[in-house]
Amino acid sequence: MSKLTDVPKRILIGRALRSDRLGETLLPKRIALPVFASDPLSSVAYAPGEVLLVLSIAGVSAYHFSPWIAVAVVVLMFTVVASYRQNVHAYPSGGGDYEVANTNLGPKAGLTVASALLVDYVLTVAVSISSGIENLGSAIPFVVEHKVLCAVVVIVLLTVMNLRGVKESGKLFAIPTYVFVAGVFIMIAWGAFRGLVLGDSMKAPTADFHIKAEHQGLAGFALVFLLLRAFSSGCAALTGVEAISNGVPAFRKPKSKNAASTLALMGGLAVTMFCGIIVLALTTDVRMAENPAKDLIHHGAAVGSGFVQDPVISQVAEAVFGGGSFMFLILAAATALVLFLAANTAYNGFPLLGSILAQDRYLPRQLHTRGDRLAFSNGIVLLAGAAALLVVIYGADSTRLIQLYIVGVFVSFTLSQIGMVRHWNRHLASERDQAKRRHMIRSRAINTFGAFFTGLVLVVVLLTKFTHGAWVALLGMVIFFVTMSAIRKHYDRVAEEIAAPEVPTDDSVRPSRVHSLVLVSKIHRPTLRAIAYAKLMRTDTLEALSVNVDPAETKALRDEWERRGIDVPLKVLDSPYREITRPIIEYVKNLRKESPRDAVSVIIPEYVVGHWYEHLLHNQSALRLKGRLLFTPGIMVTSVPYQLESSEAAKKRARRRSEWNAPGAVRRGPVEKRPKEPSSK
Repeated sequence: MSKLTDVPKRILIGRALRSDRLGETLLPKRIALPVFASDPLSSVAYAPGEVLLVLSIAGVSAYHFSPWIAVAVVVLMFTVVASYRQNVHAYPSGGGDYEVANTNLGPKAGLTVASALLVDYVLTVAVSISSGIENLGSAIPFVVEHKVLCAVVVIVLLTVMNLRGVKESGKLFAIPTYVFVAGVFIMIAWGAFRGLVLGDSMKAPTADFHIKAEHQGLAGFALVFLLLRAFSSGCAALTGVEAISNGVPAFRKPKSKNAASTLALMGGLAVTMFCGIIVLALTTDVRMAENPAKDLIHHGAAVGSGFVQDPVISQVAEAVFGGGSFMFLILAAATALVLFLAANTAYNGFPLLGSILAQDRYLPRQLHTRGDRLAFSNGIVLLAGAAALLVVIYGADSTRLIQLYIVGVFVSFTLSQIGMVRHWNRHLASERDQAKRRHMIRSRAINTFGAFFTGLVLVVVLLTKFTHGAWVALLGMVIFFVTMSAIRKHYDRVAEEIAAPEVPTDDSVRPSRVHSLVLVSKIHRPTLRAIAYAKLMRTDTLEALSVNVDPAETKALRDEWERRGIDVPLKVLDSPYREITRPIIEYVKNLRKESPRDAVSVIIPEYVVGHWYEHLLHNQSALRLKGRLLFTPGIMVTSVPYQLESSEAAKKRARRRSEWNAPGAVRRGPVEKRPKEPSSK
């Protein structure tokens, strides 16, 4: 890459890191928590609101079911966390759900899990950033008025931060995440103190509103379906849990132990905050509606389209701390930031999973390569592009996007836990140590319960969310599955086709003869150099080849050829339609047809120029011809470059740039003198 583009690159993402410094990018637990768990921690900012939004369909009276839904979400969270603690110990290599399913259930199950996770990671970025924009919009009207633009800008900023590397971005993300967690716990504690000790009456901004129920007096199956739908929306709090099992290689040693500890800490913090916000929302009489313009009634009239419905956490914070207070502003800012940074869970999970899939030949191999900062740069950019597209399509509306959410994650949860049950069954069949067997049986029981519970939730999610947008996520999974299967088939087919055989074939047998053809348009230095090079080759026949497009130019070429006495026969091909490429291709094919065991070497003189715009003026015919010859078996194409003065000037410019270092390219400091190695004589 040109040094001119290297300057902004170094300023944005920093100096390149050597491969042997990969160990320096590993994360301690205090940094790994915000890096890998910011998604489930931040989901408490919107998951309680989604529960209340669904319950509002039956009116305020249905809100009293929310604590029971919270309890179900808590049980599910602890089940999933306990199950994934078994995963990280059994599969510490970083494949996570994909590796578990692929190893124990087969490639198709593994590919299904991978497709589900890739879709879910893209949705994590879109939902988290859209929700963060809405939270920030409660304090800054400009943001909510330009939601899509602001969301795309945040995606670009996050992409740049992640391109700088996992550890560096993790340090930036740690402070807002910890401020958010501390702010929520302070809000819960202060709210409990005011309500239980001081006896204060805390009211949310919407406490005096009424909800116009879409369906009043729900009972029986309709009520059960509504509660299941509310539960499935609350399960958004579990998204991102699997990212820790996928990111075990990024932890410091002991990797599995640190990852398991981080999982347990994340689960405890998430469920405490989720339940606390639900309780405070009921205490402060928060009112939410899926269609607030029509269904929220204030002073006997609908609030109208101009009303902006603030998230539950913002309303609770205003009730507990007071609108415009210091703590309210701090929590609002921290909530918006942590929702933005929650996307970092996907920015770490998607590229890592993409790298593993690329290594297994399910994705392009470019995704397996680390960038300058030892991050999987291609995967990061791909994720950012897909998330930005979703944000634009759905208008950065978190309520619409969240309907697509969590389907993929529960597909991966369920298949992963079934795979873990198979894993323990396989190991129990050969293990004789009683202590280890007891541990395996206990782990199998945890994974069995996890598989049953997450499978049940998956069915609930599909039944309650399919018509509300979950079908889009399923379609995305199918597209990923089909695409990755096709890529794997292509790589397998190519590998089989180019595999070196054990017995000699036509590819390894020396050709009977070699015919060399030097393409000539006129006699000049590049042509003479190409002819001189061709004479050095051990060829059986050598001839110059030209195409008769202009009879006058062709006659001049013949005359000068004879005048100079060039001892290479000149063959001129007629071209009545003034084509250059087709006559040469047909001539070469005829040579091959006459002698299939012969090889034909086509030598093309080319100009080497120093400016990009000069490439448009030269070598166009040569490029087209080379492109066609690549598809002709038995043809070898050789370019003989001739450097023009502009290329020499470009070389000098490149040399001067190489002697100048871009900002951040070199770490300043004293250079230690190394002792000279004794010369071996």
